[in-house]
Amino acid sequence: MSEDGVLKDVAAPSVAPAELPAASGELVPARASAVPALLPRVRSSPGRWWLRVALALLVLGGGAGGAYYWWQRLHPALPAGVVFGNGRLEADEINIDTKYAARIGEILADEGDLVKAGQVVARMDTRDLQASLKRAEASVRQATRAVDEAKANVVQQQTQVELAKQEYDRAAYLVQRGFQTKEVLDQRVQQLNGALAGLEAAAARVIESEHALEAATHDVELYNVQINDDTLVAPRDGRIQYRVANLGEVLPAGGHVFAMLDTAYVYMDIYLPTREAGKVRYGADARIVVDAYPQVAIPAKVIFIATQAQFTPKTVETTTEREKLMFRVRVRIDADWLRGRSDAVSSGLPGVAYVLADAATKWPSWLAANAPPPSTQ
Repeated sequence: MSEDGVLKDVAAPSVAPAELPAASGELVPARASAVPALLPRVRSSPGRWWLRVALALLVLGGGAGGAYYWWQRLHPALPAGVVFGNGRLEADEINIDTKYAARIGEILADEGDLVKAGQVVARMDTRDLQASLKRAEASVRQATRAVDEAKANVVQQQTQVELAKQEYDRAAYLVQRGFQTKEVLDQRVQQLNGALAGLEAAAARVIESEHALEAATHDVELYNVQINDDTLVAPRDGRIQYRVANLGEVLPAGGHVFAMLDTAYVYMDIYLPTREAGKVRYGADARIVVDAYPQVAIPAKVIFIATQAQFTPKTVETTTEREKLMFRVRVRIDADWLRGRSDAVSSGLPGVAYVLADAATKWPSWLAANAPPPSTQ
């Protein structure tokens, strides 16, 4: 400290000095390092801290309660006799293929189109078959004329037989009276036998001609069948999922042209644990609720129950391991219910399938079967 009462440091810091009151009442500069700055300190009281904790717990509790209420709205309580599993809607896939090797001559459908059973979706090039058909039809006409000619020969031979028989009868009468020689009678017998043989030959030619006509007719039928089979039609009502081949491509026998989905056979595969799957029976009533229509319960039936479990080893000896067994169960949507709703209920939609494991159990009100929004088709 100096004589004038001012604090001085030996080494002046780089911080700017602050003004402090001197003993005489005047403001004198001072080093910041010599006297620390006086800052106000705010201390939180214990009451405020607990208030914040209580507020946070209240917010968390409210959020948990809201989440639980939301979950309960989406997943209402189920009766004891109802089991459920998650899955996706699927439909049977049908391949529309060629029966014979040919070139694609015309494509009449595309991906995403709804088609009806019997609707023509493609035609193959059948010009070679058409030419073969014309040749077979000409053979039929020729065989028909051959049959007519053979039948006419039969009529002619019948007249020859009748004439030969009359001559034989006259010769036999004259021989008995002594007015004709036996040699003439023998000649008449030979003529009659020859006429009878000619009649049999003519009749055989009729049968042969009819067989030829039948073979030619079968050829015509065969070519017509091949031409009809080269006209590809939809076997069921459904939707074209993929178009595999393009116009002008030459495909072998069995070549894929379209892959369609059978919209009348829509199902969901779910997996149930051993205890639940063992209670499910074939034909059990079921409901399907898809995420797209959470308020709609679609009527269905159990049509398949796997005989072997999945996700676990085949040999299971302990109860704990048996509880891990999962069995695949297929639930199919009622075909009558699906009519006109192929757009609203389509393949690939995720959802939940509910199955009545106990026939005495009644469906809760929110699983009562009802219809989805009207189809756009």
